[in-house]
Amino acid sequence: MASKPSIPKGTRDFSPAEVAKRQYIIQIIKSNFEKFGFQPIETPSFENSETLMGKYGEEGDRLIFKILNSGDFLAKANETYLEAKDSTRLTSSISEKALRYDLTVPFARYVVQHQNEIEFPFKRYQIQPVWRADRPQKGRFREFFQCDADVVGSKSLWQEVELVQLYDSVFMALGLAGVTIKINNRKILSGIAEVIGASDKLIDFTVALDKLDKIGEDGVKKEMIEKGIAEEAIVKVQPLFNFTGTISEKIEKLSVLLSSSAEGLKGVEELRFICDNVTNLGLSTASLDLDVTLARGLNYYTGAIFEVAAPKTVTMGSIGGGGRYDDLTGIFGLKNMSGVGISFGLDRIYLVIEKLGLFPETVTSTSKALFINYGEKEAFYSMKAIKELRSSGIKVELYPDNAKVAKQFQHADKRFIPYAVIVGEEEMNDNQYSLKNLVSGEQKKVSLDDLKGILK
Repeated sequence: MASKPSIPKGTRDFSPAEVAKRQYIIQIIKSNFEKFGFQPIETPSFENSETLMGKYGEEGDRLIFKILNSGDFLAKANETYLEAKDSTRLTSSISEKALRYDLTVPFARYVVQHQNEIEFPFKRYQIQPVWRADRPQKGRFREFFQCDADVVGSKSLWQEVELVQLYDSVFMALGLAGVTIKINNRKILSGIAEVIGASDKLIDFTVALDKLDKIGEDGVKKEMIEKGIAEEAIVKVQPLFNFTGTISEKIEKLSVLLSSSAEGLKGVEELRFICDNVTNLGLSTASLDLDVTLARGLNYYTGAIFEVAAPKTVTMGSIGGGGRYDDLTGIFGLKNMSGVGISFGLDRIYLVIEKLGLFPETVTSTSKALFINYGEKEAFYSMKAIKELRSSGIKVELYPDNAKVAKQFQHADKRFIPYAVIVGEEEMNDNQYSLKNLVSGEQKKVSLDDLKGILK
């Protein structure tokens, strides 16, 4: 007996209804990307390993899916590493390609490779799947879509202002109120580390600080001490553990805290520009918050850092994020190419909208009407109408088999098709159609034009 088929952990099949809802979200994101002047590109699902490895830190490298070389991949394997069962060193000799981990690094590769064809500043968007060998859990998958918008070739902070507005525009269109766009700046984190005399511990400091909402003040301090950060240094940043107030008040507190750090003060001024302009321009449904514990993407973010939190009524990780990277293309040889970008977490946004019941009832992949098949003559008469309706952009179909009428109506019910069209001798003689509303049970005879009008 054949074993029951299955799919890998962290991946999913999507039903027609689920695909329709995902496409609804994607279309709103895509239309807003284009409204803000972003152009689409696509890159391969897998890249050369050297393109990806070393770009996401040690943790990121561990989560990259490696692809075994074609053919006898062990033929060129390093025998010393093979005998020693040293999988880390062996990998490079048996795997030359890997599935992309995100869309940002492949985008940097794209910019460098096509720099002579690109008009800068270059605003691109990309909606494609990525893969991570992560531990699957709620809202976290091994295969998922990212929806990215980036601008390269401009250092202007107006780009950050626009990206905050882009987030707001998308979530407003999705009807998702109560979203919080958190913002910080890598320069501020560097400045804090400088002020406390722990610049060499920047990553340890910020990774610990980033856990404040998870393990609390005592847990963060304990982790910092374990990482070699002096207690007197931690005392200097005590205000960060209770960092409240309006954005303006927080910025003033940072100005005082970072008064001895030129780098830190530069970050403060960048934040002031972005936050002041966003506040003055106004947001529709989202809110902006300055969060000094935000420390995502330390390996390549150099300026503003963004993270989007779902409404407080839903327990969910971040549903978007991004930031400024002043020299991401430098890893591929193109220096001084500043960029900034954001990403939308499609899968988590889907879960949030589903939980809050915000998908419109009209979001469906099903047909508007099913023509009941009473026989060959009736089917041909129906098909002429179906051709006309489809040319008007209306989704309709004919039940293909001349089966029992009850079975055909059951099929429509199971497919959530709202109307049935009945064609018999009487309808054909009168050049009409009987339209039955399968929700209310109401039935009436209509012309083709009327049928078109009702179904549209």
